[in-house]
Amino acid sequence: MKRRKILIMGAAGRDFHNFNLLYRDNDSYEVVAFTATQIPDIDGRKYPAKLAGKLYPKGIPIYDESELTSLIVGHKVDEVMFAYSDVKYSYVMSKAALVNAAGADFKLAGGFPTMLKSSKPVIAVCAVRTGSGKSQTTRKICEILKDMGLKAAVVRHPMPYGDLTKQICQRFGNLKDLDKHKCTIEEREEYEPHIVRGQVVYAGVDYEVILRNAEAEADVVIWDGGNNDMPFYLPNLYITVADPHRAGHEKAYYPSETNMLLADVIVINKIETAPFEGIEMVRESIRHLNPKAVVIEAASPIFVDKPELIRNKRVLVVEDGPTLTHGEMEYGAGVVAAQKFGAAELVDPRPYTVASITATFKEYPAIGTLLPAMGYGPSQVKDLETTIARTRCDSVVIATPIDLSRIIKIKKPTVRVGYDLQEIGMPNLTDVLSEFFDTQVDKKPRKRRSK
Repeated sequence: MKRRKILIMGAAGRDFHNFNLLYRDNDSYEVVAFTATQIPDIDGRKYPAKLAGKLYPKGIPIYDESELTSLIVGHKVDEVMFAYSDVKYSYVMSKAALVNAAGADFKLAGGFPTMLKSSKPVIAVCAVRTGSGKSQTTRKICEILKDMGLKAAVVRHPMPYGDLTKQICQRFGNLKDLDKHKCTIEEREEYEPHIVRGQVVYAGVDYEVILRNAEAEADVVIWDGGNNDMPFYLPNLYITVADPHRAGHEKAYYPSETNMLLADVIVINKIETAPFEGIEMVRESIRHLNPKAVVIEAASPIFVDKPELIRNKRVLVVEDGPTLTHGEMEYGAGVVAAQKFGAAELVDPRPYTVASITATFKEYPAIGTLLPAMGYGPSQVKDLETTIARTRCDSVVIATPIDLSRIIKIKKPTVRVGYDLQEIGMPNLTDVLSEFFDTQVDKKPRKRRSK
Protein backbone atom coordinates (compact mmCIF):
# COMPACT_ATOMS: atom_id res chain seq x y z
CA MET A 1 0.00 0.00 0.00
CA LYS A 2 1.30 3.41 -0.98
CA ARG A 3 2.17 5.65 1.96
CA ARG A 4 0.33 8.95 1.97
CA LYS A 5 2.80 11.86 1.81
CA ILE A 6 2.31 14.45 4.54
CA LEU A 7 3.75 17.92 5.16
CA ILE A 8 3.20 19.61 8.54
CA MET A 9 3.02 23.40 8.81
CA GLY A 10 4.15 24.53 12.26
CA ALA A 11 6.09 26.79 14.57
CA ALA A 12 8.16 24.37 16.69
CA GLY A 13 5.41 23.21 19.01
CA ARG A 14 2.02 21.80 18.03
CA ASP A 15 3.53 20.47 14.79
CA PHE A 16 5.98 18.19 16.60
CA HIS A 17 3.29 17.02 19.02
CA ASN A 18 0.87 16.15 16.21
CA PHE A 19 3.61 14.22 14.46
CA ASN A 20 4.47 12.27 17.62
CA LEU A 21 0.87 11.24 18.21
CA LEU A 22 -0.50 10.79 14.69
CA TYR A 23 2.39 9.87 12.40
CA ARG A 24 5.42 8.58 14.29
CA ASP A 25 5.84 4.83 13.66
CA ASN A 26 2.70 4.92 11.47
CA ASP A 27 3.69 3.23 8.23
CA SER A 28 0.53 4.41 6.44
CA TYR A 29 2.10 7.86 6.14
CA GLU A 30 5.37 9.46 5.12
CA VAL A 31 6.01 12.90 6.62
CA VAL A 32 8.32 14.53 4.07
CA ALA A 33 8.92 17.84 5.86
CA PHE A 34 7.91 20.42 8.42
CA THR A 35 7.63 24.12 7.62
CA ALA A 36 8.22 26.82 10.22
CA THR A 37 6.96 30.36 10.85
CA GLN A 38 6.26 32.88 13.69
CA ILE A 39 9.51 32.06 15.54
CA PRO A 40 12.89 33.27 14.18
CA ASP A 41 15.62 30.81 13.17
CA ILE A 42 13.73 27.53 13.70
CA ASP A 43 13.87 26.51 10.04
CA GLY A 44 16.99 24.94 8.55
CA ARG A 45 17.07 22.28 11.27
CA LYS A 46 15.88 18.69 11.36
CA TYR A 47 13.39 16.93 13.56
CA PRO A 48 16.02 14.43 14.73
CA ALA A 49 15.94 10.68 14.18
CA LYS A 50 15.99 10.15 17.96
CA LEU A 51 12.56 11.78 18.14
CA ALA A 52 11.23 10.92 14.67
CA GLY A 53 11.24 7.15 15.18
CA LYS A 54 12.25 4.08 13.23
CA LEU A 55 10.66 5.21 9.94
CA TYR A 56 12.91 8.29 9.74
CA PRO A 57 16.52 7.23 10.36
CA LYS A 58 17.77 10.51 8.86
CA GLY A 59 15.25 12.69 10.69
CA ILE A 60 12.81 15.07 8.99
CA PRO A 61 13.90 18.42 7.49
CA ILE A 62 12.36 21.73 8.60
CA TYR A 63 11.98 24.46 5.97
CA ASP A 64 10.79 28.05 6.04
CA GLU A 65 7.08 28.31 5.30
CA SER A 66 7.84 30.49 2.27
CA GLU A 67 8.90 27.26 0.51
CA LEU A 68 5.51 25.60 1.04
CA THR A 69 4.33 25.47 -2.57
CA SER A 70 7.63 24.20 -3.97
CA LEU A 71 7.77 21.51 -1.27
CA ILE A 72 4.25 20.30 -2.08
CA VAL A 73 5.02 20.12 -5.78
CA GLY A 74 8.52 18.72 -5.43
CA HIS A 75 7.58 15.96 -3.00
CA LYS A 76 4.16 15.31 -4.57
CA VAL A 77 2.59 15.87 -1.17
CA ASP A 78 -0.90 14.41 -0.69
CA GLU A 79 -1.91 16.24 2.47
CA VAL A 80 -0.79 19.29 4.42
CA MET A 81 -1.60 19.57 8.13
CA PHE A 82 -1.82 23.07 9.59
CA ALA A 83 -0.41 22.87 13.15
CA TYR A 84 0.11 26.26 14.77
CA SER A 85 -2.10 28.83 16.46
CA ASP A 86 -3.03 32.45 17.16
CA VAL A 87 -3.90 33.32 13.57
CA LYS A 88 -7.01 34.77 11.94
CA TYR A 89 -9.55 32.48 10.32
CA SER A 90 -8.92 34.32 7.05
CA TYR A 91 -5.19 33.54 7.40
CA VAL A 92 -5.89 29.83 7.86
CA MET A 93 -8.14 29.68 4.82
CA SER A 94 -5.64 31.65 2.75
CA LYS A 95 -3.08 28.93 3.53
CA ALA A 96 -5.70 26.31 2.66
CA ALA A 97 -6.19 27.96 -0.74
CA LEU A 98 -2.44 27.96 -1.35
CA VAL A 99 -2.18 24.28 -0.43
CA ASN A 100 -5.18 23.29 -2.54
CA ALA A 101 -3.85 25.24 -5.51
CA ALA A 102 -0.58 23.31 -5.24
CA GLY A 103 -2.54 20.04 -5.45
CA ALA A 104 -2.72 18.83 -1.83
CA ASP A 105 -5.47 18.36 0.73
CA PHE A 106 -5.56 20.74 3.70
CA LYS A 107 -6.17 19.37 7.20
CA LEU A 108 -6.70 20.63 10.76
CA ALA A 109 -6.25 17.92 13.40
CA GLY A 110 -9.05 17.52 15.91
CA GLY A 111 -8.31 18.34 19.53
CA PHE A 112 -9.22 15.00 21.09
CA PRO A 113 -7.03 12.75 18.86
CA THR A 114 -4.02 14.83 19.97
CA MET A 115 -4.82 14.86 23.71
CA LEU A 116 -2.95 12.36 25.87
CA LYS A 117 -4.74 10.76 28.83
CA SER A 118 -3.27 11.14 32.31
CA SER A 119 -3.56 8.95 35.38
CA LYS A 120 -3.83 12.16 37.43
CA PRO A 121 -6.44 14.95 37.26
CA VAL A 122 -5.60 17.46 34.54
CA ILE A 123 -6.52 21.14 34.69
CA ALA A 124 -5.98 22.91 31.36
CA VAL A 125 -5.48 26.69 31.17
CA CYS A 126 -5.97 27.96 27.62
CA ALA A 127 -6.91 31.32 26.09
CA VAL A 128 -8.45 33.13 23.16
CA ARG A 129 -5.18 34.95 22.30
CA THR A 130 -1.61 35.02 23.50
CA GLY A 131 -1.23 37.61 26.24
CA SER A 132 -4.75 37.10 27.62
CA GLY A 133 -3.50 36.12 31.07
CA LYS A 134 -2.94 32.36 31.13
CA SER A 135 0.24 32.65 33.19
CA GLN A 136 -1.22 34.58 36.10
CA THR A 137 -4.29 32.32 36.01
CA THR A 138 -2.07 29.23 36.23
CA ARG A 139 -0.09 30.79 39.09
CA LYS A 140 -3.31 31.50 40.97
CA ILE A 141 -4.48 27.92 40.52
CA CYS A 142 -1.15 26.62 41.85
CA GLU A 143 -1.52 28.79 44.96
CA ILE A 144 -5.03 27.49 45.61
CA LEU A 145 -3.99 23.86 45.13
CA LYS A 146 -1.08 24.35 47.53
CA ASP A 147 -3.49 25.72 50.14
CA MET A 148 -5.62 22.62 49.57
CA GLY A 149 -2.61 20.41 50.33
CA LEU A 150 -2.18 19.24 46.74
CA LYS A 151 1.08 19.15 44.80
CA ALA A 152 0.87 20.40 41.24
CA ALA A 153 3.20 19.95 38.30
CA VAL A 154 2.89 22.65 35.64
CA VAL A 155 3.44 21.42 32.09
CA ARG A 156 4.11 24.25 29.72
CA HIS A 157 3.25 24.28 26.01
CA PRO A 158 6.42 23.53 23.98
CA MET A 159 9.08 26.12 23.22
CA PRO A 160 11.83 23.89 21.75
CA TYR A 161 14.10 26.41 20.09
CA GLY A 162 17.43 24.71 20.82
CA ASP A 163 18.85 21.19 20.41
CA LEU A 164 15.72 19.07 20.20
CA THR A 165 17.49 15.88 21.32
CA LYS A 166 18.38 17.61 24.59
CA GLN A 167 14.86 18.95 25.06
CA ILE A 168 12.85 15.73 25.00
CA CYS A 169 11.81 16.21 28.63
CA GLN A 170 12.94 19.22 30.66
CA ARG A 171 12.30 19.75 34.37
CA PHE A 172 12.72 23.19 35.93
CA GLY A 173 12.90 23.17 39.73
CA ASN A 174 15.18 26.17 40.33
CA LEU A 175 16.63 29.13 38.47
CA LYS A 176 19.88 27.30 37.74
CA ASP A 177 17.89 24.90 35.56
CA LEU A 178 17.14 27.81 33.22
CA ASP A 179 20.86 28.25 32.60
CA LYS A 180 21.41 24.49 32.44
CA HIS A 181 18.90 24.16 29.61
CA LYS A 182 20.12 27.35 27.88
CA CYS A 183 16.66 28.88 27.91
CA THR A 184 15.73 31.77 25.66
CA ILE A 185 14.10 34.92 27.02
CA GLU A 186 10.73 33.62 25.82
CA GLU A 187 11.17 30.36 27.73
CA ARG A 188 12.32 32.16 30.86
CA GLU A 189 9.26 34.42 30.73
CA GLU A 190 7.06 31.35 31.08
CA TYR A 191 9.10 29.29 33.56
CA GLU A 192 10.71 31.79 35.93
CA PRO A 193 7.53 33.21 37.53
CA HIS A 194 6.55 29.66 38.56
CA ILE A 195 10.01 28.69 39.77
CA VAL A 196 10.44 31.70 42.08
CA ARG A 197 7.19 30.65 43.75
CA GLY A 198 8.53 27.14 44.36
CA GLN A 199 6.56 25.53 41.55
CA VAL A 200 8.04 22.76 39.37
CA VAL A 201 7.64 23.23 35.60
CA TYR A 202 8.01 20.69 32.81
CA ALA A 203 8.40 21.36 29.08
CA GLY A 204 10.14 19.91 26.03
CA VAL A 205 9.28 18.02 22.86
CA ASP A 206 7.87 14.58 23.69
CA TYR A 207 4.78 15.28 25.75
CA GLU A 208 4.02 11.67 26.62
CA VAL A 209 7.44 11.31 28.25
CA ILE A 210 6.87 14.65 29.97
CA LEU A 211 3.43 13.61 31.22
CA ARG A 212 4.66 10.37 32.78
CA ASN A 213 7.43 12.24 34.60
CA ALA A 214 5.03 14.92 35.84
CA GLU A 215 2.53 12.32 37.04
CA ALA A 216 5.21 10.62 39.11
CA GLU A 217 5.70 13.63 41.38
CA ALA A 218 2.36 15.42 41.42
CA ASP A 219 -1.23 15.05 42.58
CA VAL A 220 -2.48 17.31 39.79
CA VAL A 221 -1.13 18.13 36.33
CA ILE A 222 -1.74 21.68 35.14
CA TRP A 223 -1.52 22.34 31.42
CA ASP A 224 -0.17 25.88 30.95
CA GLY A 225 -1.05 26.62 27.35
CA GLY A 226 0.82 28.63 24.74
CA ASN A 227 -0.67 31.15 22.33
CA ASN A 228 -4.34 30.18 22.07
CA ASP A 229 -3.62 26.54 21.35
CA MET A 230 -5.66 23.60 22.60
CA PRO A 231 -4.20 21.41 25.38
CA PHE A 232 -2.03 18.39 24.63
CA TYR A 233 -3.55 16.53 27.60
CA LEU A 234 -7.19 15.52 28.00
CA PRO A 235 -8.53 17.84 30.71
CA ASN A 236 -10.79 17.01 33.62
CA LEU A 237 -11.27 20.77 34.02
CA TYR A 238 -10.94 23.10 31.02
CA ILE A 239 -10.34 26.80 31.74
CA THR A 240 -10.23 29.43 28.98
CA VAL A 241 -9.04 33.01 29.54
CA ALA A 242 -10.72 35.71 27.43
CA ASP A 243 -9.32 39.19 26.74
CA PRO A 244 -11.86 42.05 26.40
CA HIS A 245 -9.07 44.29 25.06
CA ARG A 246 -9.35 42.14 21.93
CA ALA A 247 -13.09 41.50 22.05
CA GLY A 248 -14.40 39.55 19.08
CA HIS A 249 -11.13 37.68 18.59
CA GLU A 250 -12.67 34.71 20.42
CA LYS A 251 -14.76 34.13 17.28
CA ALA A 252 -12.23 35.20 14.67
CA TYR A 253 -8.92 33.47 15.50
CA TYR A 254 -7.83 29.85 15.31
CA PRO A 255 -8.39 27.94 17.58
CA SER A 256 -9.88 30.53 19.95
CA GLU A 257 -13.46 29.51 19.32
CA THR A 258 -12.65 25.86 20.04
CA ASN A 259 -11.29 26.84 23.45
CA MET A 260 -14.45 28.82 24.14
CA LEU A 261 -16.69 25.92 23.10
CA LEU A 262 -14.82 23.36 25.22
CA ALA A 263 -14.39 25.45 28.36
CA ASP A 264 -15.91 24.46 31.70
CA VAL A 265 -14.80 27.84 33.05
CA ILE A 266 -14.22 31.11 31.20
CA VAL A 267 -12.19 33.85 32.89
CA ILE A 268 -12.88 37.36 31.57
CA ASN A 269 -9.58 38.99 32.48
CA LYS A 270 -8.37 42.62 32.59
CA ILE A 271 -11.80 44.09 33.30
CA GLU A 272 -10.19 46.90 35.29
CA THR A 273 -8.57 48.32 32.14
CA ALA A 274 -10.76 47.04 29.29
CA PRO A 275 -13.53 49.17 27.74
CA PHE A 276 -17.06 48.35 28.85
CA GLU A 277 -18.05 47.61 25.25
CA GLY A 278 -15.30 45.00 25.00
CA ILE A 279 -16.38 43.28 28.20
CA GLU A 280 -19.98 43.15 27.00
CA MET A 281 -18.91 41.76 23.62
CA VAL A 282 -17.04 38.91 25.33
CA ARG A 283 -20.05 38.21 27.56
CA GLU A 284 -22.26 38.03 24.48
CA SER A 285 -19.81 35.61 22.83
CA ILE A 286 -20.01 33.38 25.91
CA ARG A 287 -23.81 33.49 25.88
CA HIS A 288 -23.77 32.50 22.21
CA LEU A 289 -21.00 29.88 22.23
CA ASN A 290 -21.01 28.32 25.69
CA PRO A 291 -23.81 29.50 28.00
CA LYS A 292 -23.22 26.58 30.40
CA ALA A 293 -19.67 27.68 31.24
CA VAL A 294 -18.92 29.11 34.67
CA VAL A 295 -17.87 32.76 34.16
CA ILE A 296 -15.27 34.36 36.42
CA GLU A 297 -14.44 38.04 36.16
CA ALA A 298 -10.88 39.04 36.99
CA ALA A 299 -8.38 41.86 36.94
CA SER A 300 -4.62 41.77 36.49
CA PRO A 301 -3.58 44.78 38.61
CA ILE A 302 0.01 45.93 38.16
CA PHE A 303 2.63 46.78 40.74
CA VAL A 304 6.06 48.38 40.32
CA ASP A 305 9.14 48.33 42.51
CA LYS A 306 10.41 51.90 41.89
CA PRO A 307 7.61 54.28 40.83
CA GLU A 308 9.91 57.27 41.33
CA LEU A 309 11.86 56.13 38.25
CA ILE A 310 8.73 56.57 36.14
CA ARG A 311 7.21 59.83 37.36
CA ASN A 312 8.13 62.73 35.04
CA LYS A 313 10.75 60.56 33.31
CA ARG A 314 11.34 59.70 29.66
CA VAL A 315 10.93 55.93 29.78
CA LEU A 316 11.62 53.04 27.43
CA VAL A 317 8.93 50.38 27.90
CA VAL A 318 9.97 46.76 27.32
CA GLU A 319 7.02 44.39 26.95
CA ASP A 320 6.51 40.66 26.43
CA GLY A 321 7.59 39.83 22.86
CA PRO A 322 4.95 37.39 21.52
CA THR A 323 2.10 39.49 22.94
CA LEU A 324 3.23 42.47 20.83
CA THR A 325 4.20 40.52 17.70
CA HIS A 326 1.77 37.81 16.58
CA GLY A 327 -0.43 38.61 19.62
CA GLU A 328 -1.12 42.03 18.03
CA MET A 329 -1.50 43.90 21.34
CA GLU A 330 -0.56 47.56 20.96
CA TYR A 331 0.32 47.95 24.63
CA GLY A 332 0.78 45.90 27.79
CA ALA A 333 1.44 46.18 31.50
CA GLY A 334 4.45 48.44 30.96
CA VAL A 335 2.44 51.10 29.17
CA VAL A 336 -0.29 50.91 31.81
CA ALA A 337 2.37 51.39 34.51
CA ALA A 338 3.98 54.30 32.66
CA GLN A 339 0.64 56.06 32.36
CA LYS A 340 -0.46 55.26 35.91
CA PHE A 341 2.72 56.57 37.52
CA GLY A 342 3.05 59.69 35.40
CA ALA A 343 5.79 59.13 32.82
CA ALA A 344 6.65 62.28 30.91
CA GLU A 345 7.17 60.40 27.64
CA LEU A 346 7.28 56.91 26.16
CA VAL A 347 10.51 56.87 24.15
CA ASP A 348 10.26 55.41 20.66
CA PRO A 349 12.96 52.70 20.35
CA ARG A 350 12.78 52.41 16.57
CA PRO A 351 15.56 54.93 15.79
CA TYR A 352 17.90 52.91 18.02
CA THR A 353 17.18 49.31 17.02
CA VAL A 354 19.77 47.01 15.45
CA ALA A 355 19.81 43.84 13.34
CA SER A 356 17.10 41.33 14.37
CA ILE A 357 15.22 43.88 16.49
CA THR A 358 15.00 46.18 13.46
CA ALA A 359 13.71 43.22 11.45
CA THR A 360 11.04 42.53 14.09
CA PHE A 361 9.67 46.07 13.76
CA LYS A 362 9.61 45.73 9.97
CA GLU A 363 7.63 42.49 10.24
CA TYR A 364 5.28 43.88 12.90
CA PRO A 365 5.02 47.65 12.24
CA ALA A 366 1.98 48.04 14.54
CA ILE A 367 4.19 47.58 17.63
CA GLY A 368 4.85 51.31 17.70
CA THR A 369 6.67 52.99 20.60
CA LEU A 370 7.34 49.84 22.61
CA LEU A 371 10.24 47.42 22.66
CA PRO A 372 9.35 43.71 22.48
CA ALA A 373 11.67 41.59 24.63
CA MET A 374 12.78 39.39 21.74
CA GLY A 375 15.38 36.79 22.63
CA TYR A 376 14.96 33.54 20.72
CA GLY A 377 18.70 32.99 20.57
CA PRO A 378 22.03 34.48 21.76
CA SER A 379 22.39 36.88 18.83
CA GLN A 380 18.89 38.27 19.28
CA VAL A 381 19.47 38.67 23.03
CA LYS A 382 22.60 40.67 22.17
CA ASP A 383 20.61 42.80 19.72
CA LEU A 384 18.06 43.52 22.45
CA GLU A 385 20.84 44.52 24.86
CA THR A 386 22.40 46.82 22.25
CA THR A 387 19.06 48.43 21.41
CA ILE A 388 18.36 49.23 25.06
CA ALA A 389 21.88 50.65 25.50
CA ARG A 390 21.49 52.88 22.42
CA THR A 391 18.04 54.23 23.36
CA ARG A 392 18.11 57.73 24.85
CA CYS A 393 15.88 57.55 27.90
CA ASP A 394 15.94 58.25 31.63
CA SER A 395 14.89 54.77 32.72
CA VAL A 396 13.74 51.40 31.41
CA VAL A 397 10.33 50.02 32.42
CA ILE A 398 10.57 46.23 32.22
CA ALA A 399 7.16 44.57 31.96
CA THR A 400 8.34 41.09 31.04
CA PRO A 401 7.60 38.43 33.70
CA ILE A 402 11.33 37.87 34.37
CA ASP A 403 14.31 39.67 35.83
CA LEU A 404 15.74 40.77 32.49
CA SER A 405 18.94 41.95 34.15
CA ARG A 406 19.85 38.28 34.74
CA ILE A 407 20.10 37.88 30.97
CA ILE A 408 21.41 41.17 29.65
CA LYS A 409 23.40 44.13 30.96
CA ILE A 410 21.29 47.24 31.43
CA LYS A 411 23.28 50.26 32.56
CA LYS A 412 20.24 52.54 32.80
CA PRO A 413 17.96 52.73 35.88
CA THR A 414 15.30 50.01 35.65
CA VAL A 415 11.77 49.55 36.98
CA ARG A 416 10.13 46.14 37.17
CA VAL A 417 6.42 45.75 36.55
CA GLY A 418 4.53 42.74 37.89
CA TYR A 419 0.94 41.53 37.77
CA ASP A 420 -1.14 38.78 39.32
CA LEU A 421 -4.69 37.57 38.82
CA GLN A 422 -7.29 39.09 41.12
CA GLU A 423 -10.78 37.64 40.90
CA ILE A 424 -13.68 40.04 41.31
CA GLY A 425 -16.88 38.86 42.95
CA MET A 426 -18.22 35.32 42.89
CA PRO A 427 -17.71 32.65 41.74
CA ASN A 428 -13.93 32.54 41.89
CA LEU A 429 -11.29 29.94 41.16
CA THR A 430 -11.29 28.71 44.76
CA ASP A 431 -15.01 27.95 44.43
CA VAL A 432 -14.47 26.17 41.12
CA LEU A 433 -11.52 24.09 42.33
CA SER A 434 -13.18 23.17 45.62
CA GLU A 435 -16.26 21.90 43.79
CA PHE A 436 -14.10 20.13 41.25
CA PHE A 437 -12.16 18.17 43.83
CA ASP A 438 -15.27 17.49 45.89
CA THR A 439 -17.42 16.15 43.07
CA GLN A 440 -15.51 15.55 39.85
CA VAL A 441 -11.98 14.41 40.51
CA ASP A 442 -12.87 10.71 40.36
CA LYS A 443 -14.80 11.07 37.13
CA LYS A 444 -13.35 10.36 33.72
CA PRO A 445 -11.91 13.18 31.58
CA ARG A 446 -14.33 15.14 29.44
CA LYS A 447 -15.82 13.56 26.33
CA ARG A 448 -16.30 15.04 22.90
CA ARG A 449 -18.60 18.04 23.02
CA SER A 450 -22.18 17.53 21.93
CA LYS A 451 -25.02 20.03 21.79
